[in-house]
Amino acid sequence: MDKLKTGLQHGLKNGGALLALALLVAFNLVFTESFLSLQTLNVNLTQVTTIVIVGVGMTLVIATGGIDLSVGALMAIAGTLAPLIFQALPGPLGLALGIAVPILVAAACGCFNGWLVTSFNIQPIVATLVLFIAGRGVAQVLTNGNLLAFANDGFAVLGKGKLLGVPVQVLLMLAIVLAASWMLRCTVFGRFIVATGANARAAHLSGIPAARIKVAVYALCGALAGLAGLITVSINASSDANQNGLGMELDAIAATAVGGTLLAGGRANIFGTLVGALIIQLMRYTLLAHGVPDAAAMLAKAAIIVVAVWVQKK
Repeated sequence: MDKLKTGLQHGLKNGGALLALALLVAFNLVFTESFLSLQTLNVNLTQVTTIVIVGVGMTLVIATGGIDLSVGALMAIAGTLAPLIFQALPGPLGLALGIAVPILVAAACGCFNGWLVTSFNIQPIVATLVLFIAGRGVAQVLTNGNLLAFANDGFAVLGKGKLLGVPVQVLLMLAIVLAASWMLRCTVFGRFIVATGANARAAHLSGIPAARIKVAVYALCGALAGLAGLITVSINASSDANQNGLGMELDAIAATAVGGTLLAGGRANIFGTLVGALIIQLMRYTLLAHGVPDAAAMLAKAAIIVVAVWVQKK
């Protein structure tokens, strides 16, 4: 009996997210009209892209025992810098800098988060709260709180382009998921991330540069948030510092938790984060498709997180 119970608990931890996703898909196949249409597939995939990209960075941070509340604000900063650079430097140089500089700035902000956590021993939730508040304020100051509309055909490829019929942003998302999963499984850096989250002091005593690992992971998380911010403004052909990335930190944490990454650190599941993000998006789509208001989707998201945390405790 105990073996059966242990087996069920293990199955829930490792396959619960996939089962939930399969049930959602099955429900929509039966009860939601046009669910199998290319338009529905495209809408769900493009809407989940930024959650997954930011969620990968969040997964790496959480694997080290941290958390990053500033990702939404970093999306706003990156999304604000891009059109400002395009306006100042039209042409290929402006396009290159308009993509590279915002991502580098977001990565530098991530380094700042990591520096606060490691140098001053500040709890990650407090350290990243600084940019959670100030970061969006910086973006709003840069734009004077106004919507920045712009047109750049090369930049539009990020959010609207397609390759062999597949949206470019979806290909970027899959590439990031595969690269991050490979890094965790096959590189020394990936093993150091997990070891740092499992026991930072023991990792340090073992010769692992735990502090530098944490700073690097926060920088990666910032860079991925910056890329997500660029994708968002590329889709809209405008930058809104008030809305870009708003609430993204919660979606990313939820996707990570639902996907099976331990919130206490020491374990990471990148593909689980992808599945968790798909569950969150598909839940939202399902409720809206059946006339349930978005507020209910927020309640459903909260319930999913509670269940995910409960399963982890078992």
